[in-house]
Amino acid sequence: MKLLRVGTVGAERPALLDESGVLRDLSGLVNDIDGELLADGSALARVREAAETGTLPALDAEGLRIGPPLGRIGKVVCIGLNYHDHARETGAAIPAEPIIFFKAADTVVGPDDTVLVPRKSEKTDWEVELAVVIGRTARYVDTAEEALAHVAGYAVANDVSEREFQIERGGTWDKGKNCETFNPLGPWLVTADEVPDPQALSLKLWVNGELKQDGTTAEQIFPVAEVVRYVSQFMTLYPGDVINTGTPAGVAMGAAEPKPYLRSGDVVELEIAGLGRQRQEFADA
Repeated sequence: MKLLRVGTVGAERPALLDESGVLRDLSGLVNDIDGELLADGSALARVREAAETGTLPALDAEGLRIGPPLGRIGKVVCIGLNYHDHARETGAAIPAEPIIFFKAADTVVGPDDTVLVPRKSEKTDWEVELAVVIGRTARYVDTAEEALAHVAGYAVANDVSEREFQIERGGTWDKGKNCETFNPLGPWLVTADEVPDPQALSLKLWVNGELKQDGTTAEQIFPVAEVVRYVSQFMTLYPGDVINTGTPAGVAMGAAEPKPYLRSGDVVELEIAGLGRQRQEFADA
């Protein structure tokens, strides 16, 4: 299923995109697309049955904002430097273990919402990423197979980053990752049954119409199953938590000088095969 949330900021309603591309209203069946729903197998089964029988009312998509596909996100765990090609372009050593940092849940915005370039920023960068949405509580997971059983679905994320704040200002990466609007998510939460192999997905990103990133999750240093297993050794993952799993080559930081960092007025578009497409206009904070 392709689950999503539509409407104005803070008043999004649950919806579903059916197999024929028609937007369907879920608000009469569930309260929201969130961790509570994803952990409730019977509720998801009712949604699936309603989708298959065609009983859900259609929504007029014209002019309707698409919000983040997940409400009440618990935490956003991020994996840094997780693609072989990205490590090569930045001259970084392959990490022995996954690099973990966090984004606050309030950085998450809709897939087509405006993204703000922070004040005094000179190095705002893009990162198309596969986001993993947790559907079952994960603690000390043992195997890759068990790890994937805890995944509710997948989504497109743009891990927007300010490289000076992240790397040159001391301390951890977090202050270059947590500026407002720095995590567009969506358009859909695609349930795991529609993604048989998360290591076989193409990722693309364009800036002002120019292709910048053209990668595949096959290049991940630590695949999705290992990321979920590994993270669960250090923290409990709950339904509605999100893991951003890293970005392939093609970011501004890895380009030749002068590096093409983002400015107000730039347009970024990104997509992952089967998971949908985003488009953001950048503006000054």
